[in-house]
Amino acid sequence: MNSFEFNKIAASVLVALLVAMAGSLLSDTLFHSHPLEKNVIQIDLGATNNSASTEKKELQPITPLLASADPEKGKIVAKKCLQCHNFDKGGPNLTGPNLWGIIGNQFAHAAGFAYSQDLKDKHGKGTWDVEEINKFVHKPRDFIPGTKMSFVGIADDKDRADLIAYLTTLK
Repeated sequence: MNSFEFNKIAASVLVALLVAMAGSLLSDTLFHSHPLEKNVIQIDLGATNNSASTEKKELQPITPLLASADPEKGKIVAKKCLQCHNFDKGGPNLTGPNLWGIIGNQFAHAAGFAYSQDLKDKHGKGTWDVEEINKFVHKPRDFIPGTKMSFVGIADDKDRADLIAYLTTLK
């Protein structure tokens, strides 16, 4: 290799280092490393009532809605439950217990099903009435925090009433 080739390689390396150094200096001037004192764009979210948003809305009793509830519509709503529950008389437990005859039955009633300890502790001696079912189906994890049920819940009051009307027919 002659000296001319060596000079070209050395010059290429030096130019690359100079470009990298210039890029670093340029990026330091373009991008600020300290946070802004205030947002560039101000967004007005309107008047919000913080106390109202942090309070939990009280769940209304379901019994008044049961008078106009439709068990056939409840059967359609119950299709959401079929992945984990069985509604057949004498049917097997699936991921969740069989729900035949659930209304008026004791908590943790299905023989051979491994209920969560929180369900056994909190409700071991109680019975599933329509209001208890309503609270549980609305938000299972709020009603029994340690439940194994991963279902989010049914927010619509009418759908819950229809579902409970359907469950009352399973006797």
